[in-house]
Amino acid sequence: MKSFLRFTPAWFALVTLLPAARAEYSIVSRFPIGGDTSGYDYVCVDSTARRIYVAHEKRFEVLDADTGKKLGEIGPVSRAHGIALAPEFGHGFVSSGIDDLIVMFDLKTQKELKRFKSSGSNPDAIEYDPESKKVYAANHGTTGDVTVIDPAAGDIVATVKLGGKKLEGIGFDGRGHAFVNDEEMSAIHVFDTQTLAKKATWSLAPGEGGTGLAVDAKNHRVMSACANFKVIVLDSDSGKVVATPAIGEDPDGLYYDAKSRRIFSPNADGTMTILQQETPDKYSVLQTVKTPIGSKTIGFDEKTGRAVSCVPKFGPKPKPVKGGPAPKAPILAGSFEVILVGEK
Repeated sequence: MKSFLRFTPAWFALVTLLPAARAEYSIVSRFPIGGDTSGYDYVCVDSTARRIYVAHEKRFEVLDADTGKKLGEIGPVSRAHGIALAPEFGHGFVSSGIDDLIVMFDLKTQKELKRFKSSGSNPDAIEYDPESKKVYAANHGTTGDVTVIDPAAGDIVATVKLGGKKLEGIGFDGRGHAFVNDEEMSAIHVFDTQTLAKKATWSLAPGEGGTGLAVDAKNHRVMSACANFKVIVLDSDSGKVVATPAIGEDPDGLYYDAKSRRIFSPNADGTMTILQQETPDKYSVLQTVKTPIGSKTIGFDEKTGRAVSCVPKFGPKPKPVKGGPAPKAPILAGSFEVILVGEK
């Protein structure tokens, strides 16, 4: 049978330019944790082993990524911050800020194997780099440096002096470069993961602050979540700012999903901004998802394509007292939970 549909060049060009269907993200699951909720920070997802690690005040909760069932915890620590997973060595590492502590644990059992002092003050973000096969802890305190750890033995092997002030998120390009956000300097520090030599400090202007960091290794882009409603996208070879897409207020994390070419920004104002990378230098707002106030950190489940955050519920903010500090909304006891944001 002959078809009467003719695929002319003009018709084909029109079809290829049609926009993709709009994504429909929402909160698809909630995993209650409860307990003390006076502090919380990073979330990390082990997509292969199906684990979620949550920094929760003086411990790290370990949950089943599919059911939310609590499997264990790591701690106690003074102030839970970051989580790094080195699966080829069977080890994980967590950072504790107040006591400058790093804890190594067994990925299968979640049992503590070793704890030691960081070489800098207030270790915060901590990440494993598969290319250099080292764990790196960004020290948020006065030292402004990065502690380098052997993931097999759990020994400190070096300290990278960056001359930084308040180091935050850290990421890698798989080509021997590490990038570290500096919240106070509104900058990104760059160092060589082989020589551990500092290579550059790049301004994030017009961005202010800089907390969450993500890397698009394929297109040589590094992305920083800034406090003034922007993600700053830089060329990771030159440091040139190439885009400044808009996001919500006060993010504390950032994730770039290479598969969908989407950036996920969890914002403390009760939104999660999802940006679509149209080209390496062009980004558009795909969707703004309503989330609980305060859910500003992020992990990502690569198996399901879901973003993961954590947050307690807050009560009404007290009335201001003349001459006193700005009042803060109280955290409601037992309300801490993990939220999963995915497509319907």
